[in-house]
Amino acid sequence: MAQLHLQLPSEVWNHIFGYLSVADKFNVRASCKYFKRLVDHASLWKDWTIILGFKKGSYNSQFWATLRRRKLSSVVVRSSKAKDLRQLALCLPALTTVVMDQSAQETLNCLKDFPNVKRLVIRNSRTALLLDASTMSQPQQLTHLNMCNVTFPTTSLGSFISVISQFTNLTSLVCHQMGIFGEAVPIIHSIRGCLPKLKHLSLSVVHIFCALHRLNSYPLGGAQEQASTLSSLELIDYTDHAMPDDALRCMSGLNRLAVFYKQEIWPSPVCHLKTWLHDLPQLSTLVVVHGPPVNMYVTSIPATVTSLTLCVAGLSSEDMAAVAVQLPNLLHLHIDPWPSHLGHHTAEIPKLFRKLKSLKLRHKHVPEKDFLHLHQLQDLEDLEILDPEPHLSEFIGKLQALTKYRLGVTTCRRHRDVLSCPCVCQVY
Repeated sequence: MAQLHLQLPSEVWNHIFGYLSVADKFNVRASCKYFKRLVDHASLWKDWTIILGFKKGSYNSQFWATLRRRKLSSVVVRSSKAKDLRQLALCLPALTTVVMDQSAQETLNCLKDFPNVKRLVIRNSRTALLLDASTMSQPQQLTHLNMCNVTFPTTSLGSFISVISQFTNLTSLVCHQMGIFGEAVPIIHSIRGCLPKLKHLSLSVVHIFCALHRLNSYPLGGAQEQASTLSSLELIDYTDHAMPDDALRCMSGLNRLAVFYKQEIWPSPVCHLKTWLHDLPQLSTLVVVHGPPVNMYVTSIPATVTSLTLCVAGLSSEDMAAVAVQLPNLLHLHIDPWPSHLGHHTAEIPKLFRKLKSLKLRHKHVPEKDFLHLHQLQDLEDLEILDPEPHLSEFIGKLQALTKYRLGVTTCRRHRDVLSCPCVCQVY
């Protein structure tokens, strides 16, 4: 091994190691001291996040030194003990992303010891948490705040807005399952009004909003001025009784809309999504999970949409054809009609969506000859199979050979961003 590594410069080895999975990097690292030093180079761990459980107590100094060499910037902490957070802050002061799972007030108070945090995730609090600007060392640095299954000392909407408004540089805010109640439209506009730089907003509708809304009675003034700032809106556990059909009229600048419906019995006479889509002429990304039949809103989808996710049961070939007519320039398609399936209709995808660059779908119940028709998508670069099975390797080889190995095929979920909430893991 010593003679081999002398034949290649370290830069070449680092380039080679860059193609390895995390598990393979650990295996190479264990082979010799030379490779151990090379594998720990910071360039190989740029997007890596470590999960720390502190199950066996504190970690030793060598462990922390290794993480510092890798210039680790992101960590998930699964401990509710303040001493564990204090050790983390002491050993890795340069962290910019902190995910606090199993949160408690005593661990939240330790955030003052992390001077460089820009992205903060708080999940699964066992007790009510008091979060405000005084909790952090540099509250104005915070750009991303995600809270899921977190309880505040009060369910008052005013108190919630008061807390959020202290983090004025937020560009992304996620609030799921927090037990804060108030009217839907006013809370959205209040958040936009107090966070002038906000670009992405994700809310768990059923836990935050009441059923009655009066958009016309709400003074929109300042909220309308912020319309160009918010570009992405995500609604979780949504029902059509939670918001009015004109709720997005003052958000015409949205580029991305994701609606995760709470599973209901359809058909229903109400489909606000149809009206919403009419009010979004700049929309480029649309995500619909569960919800009404596609034929209830497909003709309202703006032709500007280039990325579409449909995780809806009962998707028919007629629905697919209607989507193709509505979206002639679709580039990215994620389609999952589970528990139903596309079956032999999969073969129609190349004819309907000729410009696709990426595609996500299931393989189960699709005849092999129909699935292999996907090689006709001349611009397709990435294919993700959502239900991988051991015997697929030979089949994937056939598909890639038909594309002259132009097509990249993924058979397992890509590494999920630590900021992505489990509430939306079905899609991301």
